[in-house]
Amino acid sequence: MVYSNARDIQKATQNFTNILGEGSFGPVYKATMPAGGVAAIKVLASNSRQGEKEFQTEVSLLGRLHHRNLVNLVGYCVDKGQYMLIYEYMSNGSLEKRLYSEDDTLTWDERLQIALDISHGIEYLHEGSVVQQAVPPVVHRDLKSANILLDHSMRAKVADFGLSKEEVFDGRKSSLKGTYGYMDPAYISTSKSSLKSDIYSLGVIFFELITAIHPHQNLMDYVNLATMDPDGGVDEILDKRLIGKCSSEEAKSLAKIAFRCLHKTPRKRPSSGEISQAIVKIKQRRLPKVGTMSFAGDDLNRLTSMIEDQQVELSKILSQNEN
Repeated sequence: MVYSNARDIQKATQNFTNILGEGSFGPVYKATMPAGGVAAIKVLASNSRQGEKEFQTEVSLLGRLHHRNLVNLVGYCVDKGQYMLIYEYMSNGSLEKRLYSEDDTLTWDERLQIALDISHGIEYLHEGSVVQQAVPPVVHRDLKSANILLDHSMRAKVADFGLSKEEVFDGRKSSLKGTYGYMDPAYISTSKSSLKSDIYSLGVIFFELITAIHPHQNLMDYVNLATMDPDGGVDEILDKRLIGKCSSEEAKSLAKIAFRCLHKTPRKRPSSGEISQAIVKIKQRRLPKVGTMSFAGDDLNRLTSMIEDQQVELSKILSQNEN
């Protein structure tokens, strides 16, 4: 991980003028780095509450968690009271902006792949990997479409780990963290977050992908209406821009997964691994069976995931040796 100074970052961001957006932590700028390449710089706002703690959380977690579906933290800066985080640049911005854009509609294939990418990222946080265990499990605590970023190929990565915490089964309550509309009702009522709180948020995001209705625009009211008609309810809430351009059966299958994620009893919600397998099976149904040889979709997918994780680790080791 690279440590930069404020002067270099100021120059790279054209004196902090090339702004990409702003979150609770502070503004995010596009930067052309001195060593080449483009990065996103998140700057701690002077009035950010608990900003230093969030900064430390991101550096601590992303310094040891590496997965193709997590946004990569490439460096940071602590200089004269300024706190900045340097991330890989995600050229297609957030899922929230892309999903609600009138100019460029996400296709159904892109949405289904995004759902799978997110579930893989959360699976890694919750269940770890063979190469590098994420132990204890990490609860993100602020999953939402604004915190899902898209690269040049429209592949999704989970971002913004400032509110994340390692899961400790001590039964203690904590102050509520997250974004209303995405927060687990069980968490709101008990102040106890868990892996299943993330699963609830994941279900909300899946329904956003299906409907293009934001949680702050009464998404759950539409979802509840859909539950009254198991056969045609999902068709009624499907994003109008997708009508005639996607498989109704696939949309219903993803909705079924989302409904399970939103179960009012947290322990009855699926695990992140089960969600990944279920989405893989949706995609697998498209593939024609060739001869008698076949891989189980989830097995092939997990094998691919392991290989890619190993590549990430190898690149990291080689980079450290070069330095």
